[in-house]
Amino acid sequence: MFVFWVWRIVIKARVVVFALFFGVWMPLGVIGASRNTSVVNVGVLFTHDSVIGRSAQPAILAAMDDVNADNSVLPGTKLNLILHDTNCSGFLGTVEALRLMEDEVVAAIGPQSSNIAHFISHIINELHIPLLSFGATDPTLTTPYYPYFVRTTQNDYFQMNAIADFIDHFGWREVIAIFVDDDNARNGISALNDALAKKRVRISYKATFSPGSPTSVINDLLVSVNLMESRVYIVHVNPDTGLSIFSIAKKLEMMNSDYVWIATDWLPSILDSFETNNPDVMNHLQGIVALRHHTPDSNLKKNFASKWNTTSFNSYALYAYDSVWLAARALHTFFQEGGNVSFSNDPKLHEINGSKLQLTSLRVFNGGEQLLETIKRTKFRGVSGLVQFGDDRNLIHPAYDIMNIGGTGMRRIGYWTNYSGLSTMTPESSYSKPLNATPNGHLYTVIWPGEATAVPRGWVFPHNGKPLQIVVPNRVSYKAFVTKDKSPLGVKGYCIDVFEAAINLLPYPVPHAYILKGDDSLDYNNLVYDVSQKRYDAAVGDIMIVTNRTKYVDFTQPFMESGLVVVTVVKEKKSSPWAFLSPFTVPMWAVTAILFVFVGAVVWILEHRSNEEFRGSPRQQIITVFWFSFSTMFFSHKENTCSS
Repeated sequence: MFVFWVWRIVIKARVVVFALFFGVWMPLGVIGASRNTSVVNVGVLFTHDSVIGRSAQPAILAAMDDVNADNSVLPGTKLNLILHDTNCSGFLGTVEALRLMEDEVVAAIGPQSSNIAHFISHIINELHIPLLSFGATDPTLTTPYYPYFVRTTQNDYFQMNAIADFIDHFGWREVIAIFVDDDNARNGISALNDALAKKRVRISYKATFSPGSPTSVINDLLVSVNLMESRVYIVHVNPDTGLSIFSIAKKLEMMNSDYVWIATDWLPSILDSFETNNPDVMNHLQGIVALRHHTPDSNLKKNFASKWNTTSFNSYALYAYDSVWLAARALHTFFQEGGNVSFSNDPKLHEINGSKLQLTSLRVFNGGEQLLETIKRTKFRGVSGLVQFGDDRNLIHPAYDIMNIGGTGMRRIGYWTNYSGLSTMTPESSYSKPLNATPNGHLYTVIWPGEATAVPRGWVFPHNGKPLQIVVPNRVSYKAFVTKDKSPLGVKGYCIDVFEAAINLLPYPVPHAYILKGDDSLDYNNLVYDVSQKRYDAAVGDIMIVTNRTKYVDFTQPFMESGLVVVTVVKEKKSSPWAFLSPFTVPMWAVTAILFVFVGAVVWILEHRSNEEFRGSPRQQIITVFWFSFSTMFFSHKENTCSS
């Protein structure tokens, strides 16, 4: 019994010691594991079977291998990427994002679609998961409503400003926007509209079609825009469906020298993804101008391309590769600054615990805000160039290549940056020089559709357009200016002749019709007001230019006098032989006489001591003074002077 009692005491003592040791050591072990996690999960969301996805997926996997092979980044920690396919669907993308959050990822990369990014951004805001998107270019994503969204590619806001500068460079005033009807394209075209407004250019028509529309719908759309006035088309669509637009345009003979086609970065993304360009495809794209994300040539970029043994990757593959490295570098700094990977339950989700969706499995990343701030201040040079964010969470130094498609490939005709605008100088060189020392507004020669080098006019008179409605005042008086006539025009007069002469000087026909209005009691102010309200396109006649009318309409330069004159009486005067004396007034005669006396007195003072001709009686000397002064005017004086 004694031995058994002693053994129980020994066992209890060991249990107490083990409990104390476990109670002290175990929390420390959990904290240490949180700060030095052996595996850190990062989610990746994109559409695998797409133009961007097929280029981005191998780049993302290569980046993960390179990060794990680099001991200077996340030492002792393995970066684990969890890939989910969004299937180019907003609903499925949201579902995949929720599934991804169940894996307790600390950050997410993607998606490539701006539409899906809008849905997912609400989820990451709630769970504090930073989202690094290499393909979502919608300008509205960079707003305070999506604080956890970080764009690792260029913002479409800058691309639309580049297009506006290009259009203004060639002097076109109206364009037609052709785009797919989704959030990304709509918001991009809205940014284009704002950029064009600054250049006094407008979008005359917005031609939209639904995603996945058949070729018959696109054909009808192009037929309708071909009947309109503008011949400058901006195409902002998806890479996976955009090529069909140009094949249909080719069949409709809309790829000749009268047309201008400008494509956003989706078109170079397709062409850069091809190993070799299909001749049939390139035949439909001749003369198109397109914008491509500018990524400077560097050894990192060359090494990246050498791993694939090909150059068939687009700019989105480069941005995807750098996005993985950005997440890795930010996590490295995050752990160095004492951050830890821990999650907590969201009380809002626990309030709906009865749901069958099992939303309680979604947990909030406690270090999300700290990691987000670390990401925004991370700076490094990647394969796409300098990766650094500004205060607006956009990459600094946005730049685009201006590409012209011709033959079997593309050639660069210039660059655009938000620093120097259009230029033939590389963006790296432009940013290194003062703004006033950077030549801008220059591009190399563009080969337009139809192999034309002359700049297209950019518009024609619409085939379905109505003739210009020209209102003419119909009144009895002043028939020489304008009056009713039985000729085909229906009117005649001096104002009509001037207007017809101006119309005939135009290099293109302008159909127009004259409309007579009013009678002898016509109010010209009402006629001008009707033109300002666009009831008529213009007015021709004896319309006087006055101040209050110029506030509503524009007048041509006046080509006739107004007829306002001043009448006055003219009196005829007979000429007199003494008319030459009229300018000599009494004061002038007095001053002249005083000058004679003064000059004569001065000469007398200087001469009378040594010159006998200035001597004599006082009367004779006075006469000499006056006579000498008067006679010198005609060089007829008889006295000789001795003094110098």
